Amino acid sequence: MKTHDQMIQNTEGRDGLAFCLVFFWEIMNLERIPNEEKLSLCRKYYLGGFAFLPFLWLVNVVWFFKEAFVKPAYTEQPQIKTYVKRSALGLLLWVTVLTTWISIFQHFRSQWGEVADYISFTIPLGTP
Repeated sequence: MKTHDQMIQNTEGRDGLAFCLVFFWEIMNLERIPNEEKLSLCRKYYLGGFAFLPFLWLVNVVWFFKEAFVKPAYTEQPQIKTYVKRSALGLLLWVTVLTTWISIFQHFRSQWGEVADYISFTIPLGTP
């Protein structure tokens, strides 16, 4: 495994985003992690999504998709596949609920009067 200084050296002369991406890739490369640890990490991201953090489900699906469905079979793969599928389902549910709520709120906001103002982060100016 590369040392911190070697990773920094590989990113010299790059902009901030490129630096972050290369640094993240060097640290979080799943190929370097044992299968048991992959399963544990996948499970943590899956359970973390239930704490109203659906972004963790997105990360879980994107990050572990290859491990679950592309790589050759190994002992922990069926469990990782289950967590990835459930994360995708949870993410889809969150996106559906959030999109529905945003659509309803935007459409009926002016009719709800003070209640809508009370639950709004910013109150739009002008006439409804």
